[in-house]
Parts: sequence; structure tokens; C-alpha cells
Amino acid sequence: MVLAQGLGNSPYSALGLGEQYTSGNVTNMGMGGIGISNASPFYLNLQNPALLARRTRFTVFEVGLMGQSKSLTQNLNGSTQSQRDFGGNLGYLALAFPANSRWNMSLSLRPYTYVDYSTRQYRPIGSTIYEAEYNYTGRGGLNKAAFASGFRIGKNIYAGAEAAFVFGNITNTSDSRVLINETNVGVQDTRVARLNRANYSDIVWKLGAAWRPKLSTNWTLNLGATYDPQTRINATETDIYQQTTLTGLAISSPDTLRYGANGRATLPQQLHVGLSLERNNTFLVGIDVGFQKWTQFRTVSDQPGNLTDGLTVATGLEYTPKANSTRYRDLITYRAGFQYNQMPYRVAGEQIKDINGSVGISLPLGAYLVNHITVSVVGGQRGVLTGSQIREQYVRMALGFSLNDWWFRKQVVD
Repeated sequence: MVLAQGLGNSPYSALGLGEQYTSGNVTNMGMGGIGISNASPFYLNLQNPALLARRTRFTVFEVGLMGQSKSLTQNLNGSTQSQRDFGGNLGYLALAFPANSRWNMSLSLRPYTYVDYSTRQYRPIGSTIYEAEYNYTGRGGLNKAAFASGFRIGKNIYAGAEAAFVFGNITNTSDSRVLINETNVGVQDTRVARLNRANYSDIVWKLGAAWRPKLSTNWTLNLGATYDPQTRINATETDIYQQTTLTGLAISSPDTLRYGANGRATLPQQLHVGLSLERNNTFLVGIDVGFQKWTQFRTVSDQPGNLTDGLTVATGLEYTPKANSTRYRDLITYRAGFQYNQMPYRVAGEQIKDINGSVGISLPLGAYLVNHITVSVVGGQRGVLTGSQIREQYVRMALGFSLNDWWFRKQVVD
């Protein structure tokens, strides 16, 4: 099984614990990523554990696949340099099942963050005629195996919690060398390299709540909120310096600064709230707002991560022509959405923005048309071509399968 792999080269993943994957499933991606207040009896909600209790007696198994095509552009020394990239990964595996009419549980496995970057820079050395070459690469990421539980309290109040085991490793390497192009000297064949590898494993928590008051016979108001408390997770870190040849052969013994040293990284608190308006499983429109305190992040060695607080605003809608029909085309679901993000990254004092739009469609499958195949497409841009910012223009594609069935029911023989 492939997890914690990236979606293509992302220079910004060098910061913190890397790029975070969306917490929603393919269904949510098609409607701007909203899912804090809204849920469906046919799909699994992975964003707010409280809304698991909205599910019916069906057990649902879901699989999500993701791919991304990306164009990276930057202005360097008066010229524009570009690169195209593509990456793909398993988005999630998830299973939800009822304990009773008021209580549902879920198990899920998904990538949580990914680190995937490779950059090269050239800089002059003081007032000399020489310059130095610097290479930076990073690989790895964290995965999340989660158990969640949601309860219905009374008629329309819901509460839930998620406990997740976060695990994985991140390796960052950097090296430098002096470029000397004098006659009969050639290029120096010695690199000074540094390798930093951190392994993470610990438990993180999420709390959720929701309220669904009826406004009329046909309309329902959905309110939801989730809270991820600030958490310190256990990790071990190895940090090594070494001189090597250009082909990677060791010239000197490694200088080990830290080897398997125990530490704890600090994950920030996050708060998400959502509001949506729903009409009898046929039409829904909503908005989600999220706040992430990334200034609280600390590395394994308890150093600041040079991050800033993040903000997410998403809006989306969903339409099914006639949810109680038996005609196929009436059961096709259409989605669209928009998302605005203030990323936790700053370049030259300016916070990076990510703006994207999305569309999606779900097609019913199976004898009773309760299974679905969902396709979502997200297109957006991160950063702009000013100063030293890197502009990322991307198209993210996702394919999801939702399989519903009655499990744990007693067989009746006539």
C-alpha cells in the first residue's frame, strides 16, 4: 500500500511537516471542501465525527484516489522559469458502520501530510569571483489511522470524537559546493552534505458537534464545528553532516549531531465551523470557515517552524434532482464550490494565498442505486509572480467509490 506520497513537486512542503492533504473525501472536494455541517446518508463524512450519527443502518466502505497536474513558475534574475509536474496517490480507505440507531463508528486510513521538493540555487561567495551551488531535497510524510465515533443526542443534536494514530517519517537533505572554473583547476569534486531524518508516531484528537434544527417541512438548517487541540507528538531525530564526492562517496567520517534523539513536535490547534441550508436531500448550499494556529508549531528540537496562522473559507452547493425517485437520471448528484486559503507560509514578508474552484458529479450504481462513483476536479492557483514567490497552477483530480450495504442484519427465511 502506498501512503504519504506526494502530489508532485511542491517547494512549500519544505516548511513545517509538509503539505496537508484535504480532510474531506472526494464528495466534499467537488463542493469546495465543505463538510463541517453537512452530511449525507449515502456518503461518509470524514471531517466532522459528530455527523457519523446522521448515517442510516447502512454500512459504507469508501476508497478515494487522487492525482494532480501542476505548473511551477518563478521569476529569477529577470527571466521566467517554469516546470510541469504530476503526482498521484491513494486518498483514503474508510469504513463506517452503525452500533445502534443513534450511534455510528468509523475506521479510516489516509495520508496526512507529504513532503516532496527538490530545488537548486546559485549564490556568489562574498566579493570573490566564485559562486556556490546549493541543493535542497525532501521526501516523506505522515499518515493517519483513525477511529471515530458519532452520537445523536435527542432529536437533532450530534456529538463525536476522533482518535488518530499519526505515524511516518520525513527526510530533508541539503548540500553545497564551490564552483571553481579556473583554467586547469576544473570544478571542485567535494560536497558538504547534511541529512536530517525525523520519525513520528503518536495519538492526536479531534472533537466535533452539530445541530440540525428544522426550519419547515422541507428545509433544515445545519450547524457544525470541530476542534483539534494543540498536541505534542513523539518523534526521534537524526542529524548528520558529511563530506562526499559528487557521486556520493564518503570523503570523511560523518559528523553526527543527533542520532535517534527523542523529542516532541508541536501540532497547532485548529477550529472549523460550518453552516448549511438543506432541502430534503435534494439541494444543499453551505459555507465553512477554518482557523489554524500554525505559529504554535514547533519542530522535534522545539524550534519555531517559521510559519504563520492559516485561514480557510469555503463555499459549495450540491443538487440531486429527485432523491426519492427510481429513475436513474434523477439520482445523479451535481456539485460545485469555491475555496480561499491563507496558507501558513510567508515569502519576503507576504503570506501565500491559495484560491481554487471545483466541480463534481456522483453516479449511482448497483441494484438499488445506493452505491456511487464520484468524480471531482479542482483547479486553482497558489502564489503569484511577484518578488521571489513561486506560482503554482494546478488541476487536482479525484475518483471515489462509496459502497453501501446492510451488514450485521439477521437473515430471514420464509
